[in-house]
Amino acid sequence: MRGEIHDPDLARMSITVGEVRVTPDLRIATVFVLPLGGEGKDEVVALLARNKYEIRRALNKAAQLKHSPDLRFMLDDTFDQMDATRKLFEKDEVRRDLEKDDESDPE
Repeated sequence: MRGEIHDPDLARMSITVGEVRVTPDLRIATVFVLPLGGEGKDEVVALLARNKYEIRRALNKAAQLKHSPDLRFMLDDTFDQMDATRKLFEKDEVRRDLEKDDESDPE
């Protein structure tokens, strides 16, 4: 949607949309976002919320929807969770426990 939202603060940011969850009645869409490089995390959700109606109008036009959902923006913490999981698996005691479980697995 480049160039369709006329907010200079938002225009200078590159934003990744990791996931969108829509309620069963299609009335609310929760959009999980992350600024490229992770800089401006605090700012990105506020900027998107401030421009929600313009984004919703552009989405409605592009997707040719009769009714567009209300947009809710949240910070996507998937990458942080993956890093935490990776660090957990690198710990000696966790690796030892995993190796022990593999040895006792009857498969």
